[in-house]
Amino acid sequence: MSGLLERLRARGWRMTSQRRVVAEVLDGDHVHLTADEVHARAARKLPEISRATVYNALSELVSLGEVAEVSTGGRAKLYDPNTHHPHQHLICSGCGLIRDVHPAGNPLAGLPADERFGFTVSGVEVTYRGLCPDCARAVAGGA
Repeated sequence: MSGLLERLRARGWRMTSQRRVVAEVLDGDHVHLTADEVHARAARKLPEISRATVYNALSELVSLGEVAEVSTGGRAKLYDPNTHHPHQHLICSGCGLIRDVHPAGNPLAGLPADERFGFTVSGVEVTYRGLCPDCARAVAGGA
């Protein structure tokens, strides 16, 4: 689990029922949901929760650094609660499934000093793309 609920409790984040349900929806491994997906899942648990409340909670969680916004290109921003575990993303080009991956080594080592153009590099974002097993089977079966 991402430990989001525990981190928020430790920070003393005011845990209203609406905020709690948003945090519960986001808590876990390999969680990458759009704001609309968070709202839909939260509404199953708390039908009266508004879209605005979900957006406000997400914005606050991002500001706190407890949730990261992830852009995958062509899709709405996704919200990732695994901010305290450095990782990269593996995205299926077919269905959009996303998995957190933890490649070995220092990703900064792949950028030689002469390619940094004097920048002080503070972070790296690497996105791996491919086909998940289901999409690969569908492609192979359709060939």
